[in-house]
Amino acid sequence: MKKKLDIGTLAGLILGCSAIFGSFLLEGGQLSALMLGPAMIIVFGGTFATAMIGTPMEVLKKFFVTLRLSLFTPLFNYKMVIDTVVKFSMIARKEGLLVLEKHITEVKDPYLYKMFRYMIDGVDITVLRSIADTEAEYVSERHYKYISLFQRMGGYSPTMGIIGTVMGLIATLANAGEDPTQLIKHIAGAFIATLWGVFMANIIWLPIADKLKSIDEEEQMYMSLVSAGVVSIQEGEIPSVIRSKLNSMLPKELQSKEV
Repeated sequence: MKKKLDIGTLAGLILGCSAIFGSFLLEGGQLSALMLGPAMIIVFGGTFATAMIGTPMEVLKKFFVTLRLSLFTPLFNYKMVIDTVVKFSMIARKEGLLVLEKHITEVKDPYLYKMFRYMIDGVDITVLRSIADTEAEYVSERHYKYISLFQRMGGYSPTMGIIGTVMGLIATLANAGEDPTQLIKHIAGAFIATLWGVFMANIIWLPIADKLKSIDEEEQMYMSLVSAGVVSIQEGEIPSVIRSKLNSMLPKELQSKEV
């Protein structure tokens, strides 16, 4: 399946980082002050450690693949699905379902091909609907294993930040000297862990989980479109009615003006 660079994800990351760190610079801060090694180790290391504890290893192995998916999202060609279904419905209406056997090799989309294969092989409509519903359900269930990973990391990250801050404050107060300036500097440094924890949760982990949810919703719509189209052919509906029905399933901005 083709993929496209998601401009919204990339632009959101750039805008979020620019707004947060840019305002910090405008207030007279220095980015080097935020790059505190111990704080970042606690936040990043602690977050990944808790994710490892609470997540199956087969899900963790695909962490970077899933991360990349949020930036390079699948491209679902709804128009191609509708056009192919309508074309096949016209052939089936004129020459019968079995004639589609000669044309099925033209279908390059794996899921569409599989559903056409079931139809041509004579699978009952009720069974076909059941297969489509079951597959859609389990696809979404698999997706949510990865979505929940990023949701959990979004929950763990601020907590790791607080732990880092508390540890920093303990170390600072335990070694407090007579110079109040140094004490203030170390206290400020201790809060950097909280900053990174909250930043990663709300700019990276939770937004990525939301992006993966939207991708799942798009795939569910695509699968519904395919199954509705194939069932319509099997029921012998008129091609123009099939096109109109499938077109109405899409969001308004994606609907064809030709229908």
